[in-house]
Amino acid sequence: MERVVITGMGIISPLGNDVPAFWNQLVKGRSGISLIDTFDVSGFKSKMAGLVRDFDPEARFGRREARRMDRFVQFAMAAAEQAWEDAALDPEKVDKEKLSVYVGSGIGGIQTLLEQDALLHERGAGRVSPTLVPMMISNMAAAMISIRFGAQGPMLSPVTACSIGNTAIGEAFRLIRAGVADVVIAGGSEAAVTDIALASFSNATAVSARNDEPEKASRPFDLGRDGFVMAEGAGILVLESLAHAQKREARIYAEVIGYGASSDAYHMVAPHPEGLGAFQAMRAALREAQIQPEEVDLISAHATSTEIGDIMETEAIKKLFGEAAYRIPVTANKSMTGHMLGAAGGAEAIALVKSLNDGIIPPTINLEQPDPACDLDYVPNQARHAALSVGISNSFGFGGHNAVVVFKNYLS
Repeated sequence: MERVVITGMGIISPLGNDVPAFWNQLVKGRSGISLIDTFDVSGFKSKMAGLVRDFDPEARFGRREARRMDRFVQFAMAAAEQAWEDAALDPEKVDKEKLSVYVGSGIGGIQTLLEQDALLHERGAGRVSPTLVPMMISNMAAAMISIRFGAQGPMLSPVTACSIGNTAIGEAFRLIRAGVADVVIAGGSEAAVTDIALASFSNATAVSARNDEPEKASRPFDLGRDGFVMAEGAGILVLESLAHAQKREARIYAEVIGYGASSDAYHMVAPHPEGLGAFQAMRAALREAQIQPEEVDLISAHATSTEIGDIMETEAIKKLFGEAAYRIPVTANKSMTGHMLGAAGGAEAIALVKSLNDGIIPPTINLEQPDPACDLDYVPNQARHAALSVGISNSFGFGGHNAVVVFKNYLS
């Protein structure tokens, strides 16, 4: 089977709209959470989010093209263009039938739907855009990226809630391993910070209400955590067969060596209380990677800052890694980015690859009073230098989806 490597990365996030800016803020332990100023939140329990700032789609795509894309597609396109440029792929030398796109979104074009629904009720059916449906459906990010780069290989838009990014990366990994594709553009995108989504999450008491200190609201593993913080953005990677990358003398960031997926088969939104599905996905990923648990140097946790979720993930890690769990650093990027939903896996994969490359572990910020039930090494509040070779990235989602990817520093 083909070996699979990462040759390009691109990101749009609350911490910056390119990989260097994003990574710099992560390492510094900066929060990207702020009070929402894009719509009126005066009547909301939660009034904050991880918003993408300084993003001008019209300047990037042109006014006509930008208006034909929902915000989640704009994010995905911008991140994909970054990743493509970073990979230094020559469109004239890539076999388009072996170029694929695996990019998903959990909620899709919800802002477009809301805007067009308002037009329908205020001005009548004749004012609804004929492009409403293609703009809002969640596969459109993948479709537009495919059109942009002429990718004629298999195209997939996984919808596995908050594990989308890892699902896309993992399935892309297997596609290349099987020899079906040479190159896959993979990841996730989300732009769901809207009034209706925030109201729903708030009323479900799923999101933090620490509105007086938004930068401290996302606090995984801390005893005072009170829910996640919504966020938006896109994280996209270029995966490539090692043979293809070597032939064109590409720079290689890391190797993808394993992927595991499972279902909790338990509840619509609550994780399995014993972390069974998370444990199974991590175990499957390590088995495919053919490495032992004690060989893992870093765990990028899903860690959304919910009471049950953080405890569940901690228990799953301890169940799989045993005593080794206490010596493996665990980092929680969402303490800084907030929860980017379907974009989280892609963004966190990029952060993990950068950790392996640079030997730096971003901190879990706001960890001021550790929950006694969460007793691992979460790299609290300050980044840490370490020799790193192998890392795993966890992503879990509503409905019981679990997806775990294993990355390794590339060794020729």
